[in-house]
Amino acid sequence: MNVPLLVFWIYMALMLGVGVIASRFIHDPADYWIAGGRFGWPLGGAGMAATQMSAGLYIGTIGLMYTVGWSFAWVVIVFPISYWLMTVYIAPKFKRFGQFTLPDYIGHRYYSHAARLVAVVVILISYVVYIMAQIKAGGMIAKTLVGISSEAGMIAFTIFLIGYVFIGGIIAETVSDFIQMMIMLLGGFVAIPLALRHTGGLDSLMATVHAQAPQMFTWESMPPALLFSMALAFFLGAFGRPEQLARFYTIKDVPSIRWAIGFCNVLVGLAHFSVIVLAFAARGLFPTLPVGDMAMPSIANHVLPPILGGVLLSALAAAMMSTVDSLMLVAGAAIGNDVYAKVLNPNASERSKLLVGRISTLVMGLIPLGLLLLGFGGGQLIQIIVALFSAIIGSAFAVPVVIGLVWRRATREGAIASMVGGLIACFWWQLRPPKTIFGLPGSTIFPVVPGILVAALLMVAVSLATPAPPETALAPFFPRRSAEQAAGTRPGP
Repeated sequence: MNVPLLVFWIYMALMLGVGVIASRFIHDPADYWIAGGRFGWPLGGAGMAATQMSAGLYIGTIGLMYTVGWSFAWVVIVFPISYWLMTVYIAPKFKRFGQFTLPDYIGHRYYSHAARLVAVVVILISYVVYIMAQIKAGGMIAKTLVGISSEAGMIAFTIFLIGYVFIGGIIAETVSDFIQMMIMLLGGFVAIPLALRHTGGLDSLMATVHAQAPQMFTWESMPPALLFSMALAFFLGAFGRPEQLARFYTIKDVPSIRWAIGFCNVLVGLAHFSVIVLAFAARGLFPTLPVGDMAMPSIANHVLPPILGGVLLSALAAAMMSTVDSLMLVAGAAIGNDVYAKVLNPNASERSKLLVGRISTLVMGLIPLGLLLLGFGGGQLIQIIVALFSAIIGSAFAVPVVIGLVWRRATREGAIASMVGGLIACFWWQLRPPKTIFGLPGSTIFPVVPGILVAALLMVAVSLATPAPPETALAPFFPRRSAEQAAGTRPGP
């Protein structure tokens, strides 16, 4: 009997059951997209953490550290900093606004359907990139676990994901994320002592890795400029990630959001500690892997006992699924809520909105799969694909989201120019020669740097050159001003 495979199928059946049960609580689009805003901090915090800790962490981060060494580990400090800033400056205003999606915010704050549609296009482009990385990881897990081809594994994972997200919406996604978060932590921490036993302990492991690859303990494998700019991509991307910002709408109140983010930081910290240790363990045990992304599956397949190997492989599947389900839902909401219900058919029935959203979720799962099967993105490390996603999101959304909440003068023209300009600058930098350095794409400056600079410059310059926004657009996000202040004059004595 293939014990890991049995454990894995039990896990899959559990997730599908969650989707079926959750479907009984869905009565309208608000239930499907944000669960009616009823979640408390444990589910909300675990959901945030699980969405953050995708295959980019449990396969991608381990794979990149296996390749370049310890220097990448310091990047993790950006996450608690960004979450703390989101708690202070963004979450209260988003919760008070109380809609469904990031394009809802963009459309209202910048009083423009055009700005809303630009935001939708950015989401669809960036999410295709990110979902590709997760589905690719799913194919690798299936190849390790079952022995089937990566392509067959990608197809199977995508079909399964579409199934339970299509049925259960955000309720199924959040409950499953809570379960997946616990499985991720369990799998990672169970693997550490068993991997260290095979290497003779931590000191022996470090000595072995140093003898095999001394560059693992230096900055030489990854230029500091590239490392810093990748960290900047993750930091700025956090402020504009629609699937994370949408979590604020699902949690019942601002105090619960603060507790949720604190809980999220604890879970993220524990998970990062486990993957750092496991990356070095994989390097010591399997020094000649053809690609770093095979490090974690190799530990599960060759180091752990069968049942624990099944738990760890299920944890890897959980990491992938906990992100893809969030991305599919947000992308589906962008089409169903922001394009169909808000622009194309404002008088649509609740039933038709829900149907269009579900169909959109289905399509957003199939497009990345089709691109992978056609050969796009197949040669990149998973963590590099994830970092590129963060660069795209940071370049397009960080400035409109943050500036729109702190600067009243930001206008719709400035927001549109910022999103489009940041996106173009990011892609231009990514695609310009030289295409590789030290085996990594782009140059020693990651594309978020030119992207965010162009976005900020355009936001300020174009906003100052265009008429100020109306007070109706500002009201949900800023204290109401007097008529004299709005007109730019001081009240009399």
